[in-house]
Amino acid sequence: QVQLVESGGGLVQPGESLTLSCAASGIFFRLYDMGWYRQGPGKQRELVADITSGSSTQYADSIKGRFTISRDNAKNTVYLQMNNLKPEDTAVYYCNARRTAIVVNYWGQGTQVTVSS
Repeated sequence: QVQLVESGGGLVQPGESLTLSCAASGIFFRLYDMGWYRQGPGKQRELVADITSGSSTQYADSIKGRFTISRDNAKNTVYLQMNNLKPEDTAVYYCNARRTAIVVNYWGQGTQVTVSS
């Protein structure tokens, strides 16, 4: 089976840092583009960061300069390093794996990130 398992979420104060991990199984990880999405309270799901199979990256304007996405193909894992967290970053963060060439798309269950004083 295909599984994407997120971890690393939690409760932090503004200005603190957090690292999310997404471990993938059941896919040929090297061939997949990977992304992090989030959905905050009362908001639509949005792209946070993306990293292609060739390790090209892109970021949402709202987090640019604060978050870094990376991948370790040997570990079948994608990471999101989140620095200088703000209350508006509060959301459920979802891991996504996709191969657009064959229209394949997978999602993890999500991990909660709460930024509050």
